[in-house]
Amino acid sequence: MSDQLTYKTAGVNIDAGEETVERVKPMIRSTFNENVLADIGGFGGLYDVSFLKEYDRPVLVSSVDGVGTKLKVAFMTGKYEGVGIDLVNHCVNDIAVCGARPIYFLDYFATGVLEPSVIAEVISGFASGCRENNCALIGGETAEMPSMYADGEFDLSGTVVGVVEHEQMVTGADSAVGDVLIGLPSNGLHTNGYSLARAVLFPKYDPNDQIEELGSIISDALLVPHRSYLMVIQETKSIEGVHAYSHITGGGLLGNTSRVIRDPLSLRIDWSAWERPVIFNLIQREGNVPEEDMRRTFNLGVGLVIGVTQNGADAVVTTLREIGENPVVIGEVTEQA
Repeated sequence: MSDQLTYKTAGVNIDAGEETVERVKPMIRSTFNENVLADIGGFGGLYDVSFLKEYDRPVLVSSVDGVGTKLKVAFMTGKYEGVGIDLVNHCVNDIAVCGARPIYFLDYFATGVLEPSVIAEVISGFASGCRENNCALIGGETAEMPSMYADGEFDLSGTVVGVVEHEQMVTGADSAVGDVLIGLPSNGLHTNGYSLARAVLFPKYDPNDQIEELGSIISDALLVPHRSYLMVIQETKSIEGVHAYSHITGGGLLGNTSRVIRDPLSLRIDWSAWERPVIFNLIQREGNVPEEDMRRTFNLGVGLVIGVTQNGADAVVTTLREIGENPVVIGEVTEQA
């Protein structure tokens, strides 16, 4: 009689999946609020939106994203919590720049072999990011797919849903020539440019190499979690004259800001207006990366851009400084050449 073949011997360990769920339940519940109507384990996340009656014309805003090849650095180091925070903050920033506040988040985790401790560390990051941004983690999918991923590797995706009053949406449509562009610092690469960064750095360095100019080991500098700009946006969006927000991700300052300040307008950026963080200088020097590629690939130290009228710029800068930010005027809106 031939050996029996089971789901487990085929590569799918249901027991490991159940262990994972038990490990992460307290983390997920720590993000719940009074609007979450279902506990973990149901077929769908249930969220009470009766609070929308307080809005004159509520608009739901959603976004889905991933972490990209920053995950490869996490695999090299065995440090996973930060990529969970990365995913939440990236998604939240993408709807925050529309004027929205997040209400709930869902995740997708796919791997070849379930490792409950690894998944728990990632979901700990999801939970931390959700608490920081005051949104509930109401659902997710953990998929074990044998032979789909290299050993020890996985992929992540996240979806966030938020809400904004129709009259308070920020779209960039009111942008005009002369508007001031104010930059807010990033805290590293965030979640973009890692394919280039890895190609430059890891043939020459070990992830645990201490780099004097960075003041840390190289992997720690690369794994700093993507920061959230939600509070910055919520504190400034009602200031008269604020026309646009741009979350600086893949495509750089020009590529992303031109998504909200569109034809027939253009942008002038003063690239000398802020001090570029050391990690970007290291990448450019070690890889002999052309300046044009640096500008199109990385945030270069500016993670959020605010477009505001000249009359409103001082109020924005003052408000930002009052909440501990370090805003810098980095350019202006111009006519297209």
